[in-house]
Parts: sequence; C-alpha cells; structure tokens
Amino acid sequence: MPNIGPFELVIVAFILLLMFGAKRIPEIARSLGTGMREFKEGITTGGEAPAPTELSRPAGTAPAETSPARETRRD
Repeated sequence: MPNIGPFELVIVAFILLLMFGAKRIPEIARSLGTGMREFKEGITTGGEAPAPTELSRPAGTAPAETSPARETRRD
C-alpha cells in the first residue's frame, strides 16, 4: 500500500476546499465527529437508544400537549 505524504495531503485538502468552501469544512468535520461519537456510544451501551422524549425536544422545555386523534367515518 502506498504511503501518503504531506504533498498528497495538501492536494486532498485543496480539493476539499474547492469542493465545499472554507465555511462548510468545519461544519462537515463537526457533524462527522458527532456521528462517530454517537456510534461509539451506541456500540459501548449495547445499542440501547435514548428515550424518545430526549430526542424530540431540547433540554429544559416542557413536552407539548397533544390532543386525542379524531376518527373520521366515511359512509
């Protein structure tokens, strides 16, 4: 397998800069890091997902009240 040197890394970085722009690269790296962290946590906890309420609303907010579903009848 060929070694990747500093010149090749500069070329790859330049191509990424041209493709995504300077503003998007940190956002992409941040989301990639978050995804890797969540994957590691999922592996170490045995795949147990957090409760749905934790995912659906930000911390410190009250849950939204829901109204019962109405049934519609077709005759």
